[in-house]
Amino acid sequence: MIVRPEGGPRVVVGVDDSAGARCALSWAIGEARLRRLPLLVAHAAPLPPHVSAAGQLGCGVTDALRGSGADLIARLLSDVCDGPPEGVDMTALALVGEPGATLVRLAGEDDILVVGHGRRGPLSRLVRPSVRLHCARRSRATLVCVGPPAFDSLLERLAAGDTSPEQVPDESRFRRLGRRLGLDR
Repeated sequence: MIVRPEGGPRVVVGVDDSAGARCALSWAIGEARLRRLPLLVAHAAPLPPHVSAAGQLGCGVTDALRGSGADLIARLLSDVCDGPPEGVDMTALALVGEPGATLVRLAGEDDILVVGHGRRGPLSRLVRPSVRLHCARRSRATLVCVGPPAFDSLLERLAAGDTSPEQVPDESRFRRLGRRLGLDR
């Protein structure tokens, strides 16, 4: 069980090695900084079925999973903000367990739970359940799902110099996007 030092709200973000998780981490850092809340970055790795069936024999495997989770968190922080974010009280946890259930247990009623939202096919959803949907159904915390920006490919084309009219959306689409993101204030 994770006990909060001050007992107040915090921003809890679940990460894995995906574009959606990087965007969620970036958003969570900004939200923690804006609201002056502590940030908890958590990575949960599920225990492989063959290890969980073996019982206590999986201690070395759980240590390896925690170690790789800690490495992943460090790499994501390096990618997103060149290391631990400045001006944010941050804690990182690498855990072993089902990601959705672990995040639901970590995030309390007063917390903001942030998860990434990617695009997966039906086979991928069948093999690996959706953490986002699990959290949406069971979490008591305020849930924020952050997906990778849809205009990444547009920016790449503009950077490459492709400004053909059919490739560049009109200005009104950017205004609508700005209003949805709350940037028109």
